Amino acid sequence: MVLKLCQRFKPISISLSPNTERDDVWLAFRLLFKPWEWKRGRWGEELEREFRTYLGVKYAFSFNSGRSALMAILDSLELPRGSEVFTQAFTCNAAVNPIFWVDLDPVYVDCDLETFTMSTEDLKKKISPKSKVVIVQHTFGLPADMDELGKIAQQNNLILIEDCAHALGAEYRSKKVGTFSKAAFFSFSRDKIISCVYGGMVTTNDDVLAQNLKRYQEKIGCPSSCWILQQLLHPVLMNWAILPTYRFLGFGKMILIVSQWLHILSKAVHWKEKRGIKPSYFPKRLPNVLARLALYQLRKLDRFYNHRKELADFYEQALQGSGFTVPSQSSDTKHSFLRFSVRHSLAHDIIKKAWQQNILLGDWYTNPIAPPDTQLDKVQYTMGSCKNAELLAKTTLNLPTNITISRKQAQKIVQFLLSYENKRNRK
Repeated sequence: MVLKLCQRFKPISISLSPNTERDDVWLAFRLLFKPWEWKRGRWGEELEREFRTYLGVKYAFSFNSGRSALMAILDSLELPRGSEVFTQAFTCNAAVNPIFWVDLDPVYVDCDLETFTMSTEDLKKKISPKSKVVIVQHTFGLPADMDELGKIAQQNNLILIEDCAHALGAEYRSKKVGTFSKAAFFSFSRDKIISCVYGGMVTTNDDVLAQNLKRYQEKIGCPSSCWILQQLLHPVLMNWAILPTYRFLGFGKMILIVSQWLHILSKAVHWKEKRGIKPSYFPKRLPNVLARLALYQLRKLDRFYNHRKELADFYEQALQGSGFTVPSQSSDTKHSFLRFSVRHSLAHDIIKKAWQQNILLGDWYTNPIAPPDTQLDKVQYTMGSCKNAELLAKTTLNLPTNITISRKQAQKIVQFLLSYENKRNRK
């Protein structure tokens, strides 16, 4: 009876620790009582070793977030202060702020309306003598055109970095993303392909860069025990208290808000980041205990992918011929399907009405630089500079593909979307 009530009030969610299964929660709970394992141990090295093997690269270095990982790369490149770094719009401030934090200047590149990835034509237009780096984002897990982007980078002496935060397991021309560039970074945050609440990884085949990255990793140290405790509590409180009561008089949502206000849990994006300010816990190494959670999930990667692909195929087939536009995918690419992204002219209205039905859809990239309360002037984004990105921010919504979403829940989502479209067409 209690279980049925919990399922009734639990939302269909695209975020809120979507990867955590029962065994992940119990592992986090047990580790709460082993503080001597929190900072140091063998799990970080083991995660790095298995990640190198999986990706087929020479070096991997773990950090406490994708932000820290990107900072490590940019700092280790030893670029002149004020060098320009290309990054695409239609992204998160977490992909932009690290550029500021190492005294470099971001230059925003528009994206392709069909693939959500960087526009090669806009990139060519914006290259200047100060341009040094291009960060290619594999948005929502759909690989960018690495042939053309690699050619542009080579012709203009640009250092190529891959942002694989969404794309662990994705492939371009049968080769895993993260292996086309001088360096790549991945994210293991709470709503990524694999997650340990906060975490990240840098990979490279460059010997000199690897030496610099190793020194950087050793220099920055681990985050505090209080910060680590926040991350371990996240899957426990989320799955045992917040989600089961999320819609019961708003009780679960209130637990989340109060827990974050009291700093029992951390937010995915600190308020400082929305103003371009660096929180004190970046950059840091990945604590041993979070590396253990990430390694546990890495070993589930194939099962996670098969589930995501199955749901993505279902969404695509079910929405064919409706008013929802599905992004094109080349036969040369293997999508990681972090989320299933569709476009609709009334995307924001759909998201709002879905939330009223306890279906939490599409909470990513509703602004050219997300989250929506990011102060665009602080991240030096000018409205009108990347028109495709701004259009996508208004017309894109994401459907969940994570392991906790059942086929029955996916059918409920599709029924809601088609019902919305039918009502709109009748007006």
